Amino acid sequence: KSLVSVVGGKDVRRMVAEAVSLIGGFGTMDVRGKSVLVKPNVVSGRKNPTTTNPEVVGVAVGLLYEAGARKVYVGDMSALFRLSTKKNMEKTGIKRAAEEAGAEVLYFEDWGWYNVPLPGGKYIKDVAVSEWIFKVDRIVNLPVIKTHSSARYSICLKNFVGATHFRERPYFVDRSHWEEVVSEINLAYAPDLNIADGTKTMVEGGPWKGKEAKTDLIIASGDRVAADLVGLGVIKAFGLWPDVANKGVWQQRQIQRAVALGLGARGEIELLTTSMDRSPEFERLMRKVRDNIG
Repeated sequence: KSLVSVVGGKDVRRMVAEAVSLIGGFGTMDVRGKSVLVKPNVVSGRKNPTTTNPEVVGVAVGLLYEAGARKVYVGDMSALFRLSTKKNMEKTGIKRAAEEAGAEVLYFEDWGWYNVPLPGGKYIKDVAVSEWIFKVDRIVNLPVIKTHSSARYSICLKNFVGATHFRERPYFVDRSHWEEVVSEINLAYAPDLNIADGTKTMVEGGPWKGKEAKTDLIIASGDRVAADLVGLGVIKAFGLWPDVANKGVWQQRQIQRAVALGLGARGEIELLTTSMDRSPEFERLMRKVRDNIG
C-alpha cells in the first residue's frame, strides 16, 4: 500500500504537522543533524496557486528545524522565460518566508549541474540536475496542486522539472511526449517526503494562471506518484479541466509512465484524511477524491 494523508483546515502549521504525522512524522526521515533541501514550485513571480504558498514553505522549514534538522535550504529555478528565480521568490513572498524560518535560499541557475544517466528512459537518456539535489542529506518536495496546459497537471512529479537544466526541459526534449519526459526525469532522484500545497488549487487553465479554488488542504506522502493521484482526484472533483475530468486519474500519461518505471503507487492507496475544523465541504471533497482514485 502507498500511504497518503490529506488534512483540511485554515491553520497551515497545524495542517502540515498533522499531515506529516499521519504518515509517520518527520522522525521517519531521520532529519536530526542532517541538511535538508525544500523544493517548492517557483515557476514564475505569480502568487499561489501558480506557485507554492509561502506560508506552507515557511511552516515546512520551521517544522524541519523542530525535528532536528541541522540546516534547511529552499531552492528552485523558474521557467526559462520567467527568470530570475530570485526576483520571483521575492515577488511571491517565498524568499522572505523561507529566510524568516531560518532557511538559506538557493537559485539553481547560479550553481552547478550533475549529469545523471536515466536507465529505463525511453524519451530521455540522461538529465542535468542541480548539484543541490546531491549536496544535501534529505529532500522535501513541496509542489502546488494545479492544472497545466501541456503536462495536463502539475504536482509532485512535475515539480522536479525546476531542478533540471533548461536544455532538458520537456518542451525541448519531446513535445509529443511531454508527460512521459516529466516522469522519466524523476528517475534521477527520490524525494524523502512530498508535501503538496492545496491551500489553493488551480482547477482549470495553468500553469501560469487559471481558475482557482480555495481547497484548504495539505497532502503528504512518501510516494510521489500516490500523492499525484490524490491531487489529481482533487482537480477531477471540480470537473472543470477536460484533460483531467474526462480521464481516470490512473490513465494520466505521467502516472502510467511513472508506475511503469517503478517510481511509486504500484498497489492500493491507503488514504488517511482529517479536517481540523470538521468542515463538511472537506468531507464531501474527500468522498469524491476516494471515488476518483478507486
